Amino acid sequence: MPKISSDTLWELASAEVQSREDGTGGEEDGGVDPVSLNERTVFFIGNKAGGKTTILLRCLDRDEPPKPTLALEYTFGRRARGHNTPKDIAHLWELGGGTSLSDLVQIPITAQNVRSLSVVLVLDLSKPNALWGTMERLLQTTRTQVEKASSKPQRTVESKAGSKQQAQNRPLMVLPKDHPDRELINPFPVPLLIIGSKFDIFQDFDSEKRKVICKTLRFISHYYAASLIFTSSKSESLMSKTKSLFTQLGFGTEKGKSMSSDLSKPLIIPAGMDSLSQIGSPPTTDVDIGTLHAKNPLDLWKKVFEVVFPPENTSDHHRELKDPAKDPQYSEPQIDSMRAQKDTELDQYKRNASKSWKGLELET
Repeated sequence: MPKISSDTLWELASAEVQSREDGTGGEEDGGVDPVSLNERTVFFIGNKAGGKTTILLRCLDRDEPPKPTLALEYTFGRRARGHNTPKDIAHLWELGGGTSLSDLVQIPITAQNVRSLSVVLVLDLSKPNALWGTMERLLQTTRTQVEKASSKPQRTVESKAGSKQQAQNRPLMVLPKDHPDRELINPFPVPLLIIGSKFDIFQDFDSEKRKVICKTLRFISHYYAASLIFTSSKSESLMSKTKSLFTQLGFGTEKGKSMSSDLSKPLIIPAGMDSLSQIGSPPTTDVDIGTLHAKNPLDLWKKVFEVVFPPENTSDHHRELKDPAKDPQYSEPQIDSMRAQKDTELDQYKRNASKSWKGLELET
């Protein structure tokens, strides 16, 4: 057997990496498209402490206690399709801090992976007052980055056209040709799964409040051509159904047939299976829709929802979280102790300096 030199191996590896980064090459010239490698990227976003890590670990069958997410974390999952075949790989990113660290979306969403990207938005059903603001901010930031990554110039005509065509064909892929809402929705540019977490707490809410939340999330999901599911880490059945939807995104498994739109039960609505006629109008009992002056249907649902669940004033909280040193989830006892000591020394120095300046002023 002829010996392969190390130089040759390095050259092959270098050419492979360059081919993937440039998006060039196909089967004919030995290049490999990331999608053909059965690699996908799933990006988890949502409320702080909303259950993202717990859901992710359960979907990966990892029996370990969840820990607070440090800004942006990465892990991966692998799944075998059969004997003697390459395993499917899911690159999994999780954004911590709720909306406060949303600028970090530029790291997991790139021109290289946007064609195989999916997004999972986890909304804490037990905190409805923060629901719309979290959803709106995170989806806007994520959409902007996806569109930016999709618009970056590609090295080949095929890859450039493919990336652009993907965004244009999203509504065609999700909704049947005869669906009455095809022209009325605004599909998210990549597959989107919305998970309502902590259903065990939510089910004890007042029935009218549950109705408002359920109908609103049904509208949001349908408007963005997303799948919707309510889940709870305390229910094996719900977690199993959540895992099924996750594996569709992460490993390309076949779509399940579970469907439940009964407002008295956990919602499970795959993308494209709902309609505006089935959802109905916004539930307004104490407000006249005509007085809300909404700019579009999405704005109307927002205004109605915020009448029932006024948004929280989180500006001060977000400003504090901009400095991770003040966030308790990033605490490091030894470092924090040393920092406190240095802060004390700095305060003492400032006081001494202030006295010195005052003394100088008195002497003059």
